[in-house]
Amino acid sequence: MSSIFSKIISGDIPSFKVAENEKFLAFLDINPNTRGHTLCIPKKEVDDFLDLDPSLFKELIGFSRDVALAIKKTIPCEKVALSIVGLEVPHVHVHLIPITAIKDVTFINKVKLDKDEFISTSEKIALAYSSL
Repeated sequence: MSSIFSKIISGDIPSFKVAENEKFLAFLDINPNTRGHTLCIPKKEVDDFLDLDPSLFKELIGFSRDVALAIKKTIPCEKVALSIVGLEVPHVHVHLIPITAIKDVTFINKVKLDKDEFISTSEKIALAYSSL
């Protein structure tokens, strides 16, 4: 059964994309810890990152690093945290979270953004990514 992320990849579910190539997709988390919270996923549906081919995992981390650089250029923050949790959706996903305090990575404190804020944020990160 396809995960929600596979449906985003296929275009069946809309998303706020920030970066994409032939193997990976990055889009804003719709329930973000902070503004700019982004998910990076492989287009190949795999549940656990330990089951990814090692070379694909390394490429995912490289892709995620580039997206994190774009986030850091765009969103005021001290750092961009990287987390692979994997319990919410059975599809490997890397969380990139702009942080200024440890509470920003707890997945308890969430921010609410309206559609225009999601659009504006995704466009800014996408522009920064395209200029890397």
